[in-house]
Amino acid sequence: MSIGKFVTGFAIGAAVGAVVGLLLAPQSGEETRELLADKSKEICDKTHEAVSEIQDKAEGIVSDMQSKGDQLISKLQEVINKQKHSEEV
Repeated sequence: MSIGKFVTGFAIGAAVGAVVGLLLAPQSGEETRELLADKSKEICDKTHEAVSEIQDKAEGIVSDMQSKGDQLISKLQEVINKQKHSEEV
């Protein structure tokens, strides 16, 4: 499962749960609309935080992979150079 699908599913599930809970609550229409607005903002903020955390983690993983890739390329270049040198001798 991709991270994007997880975040999307999380956001949709949270929104649906909040709306259903508020619609079934015994309150006036105005109060319900206020609660819907507050909850939707809260869900939006939490989703934004989750996406930011995931992006930070993904950037760290990509950076780590780039570093390891650079190390691997360097080691491969050393092996190639040693092989060339041993063939020349």
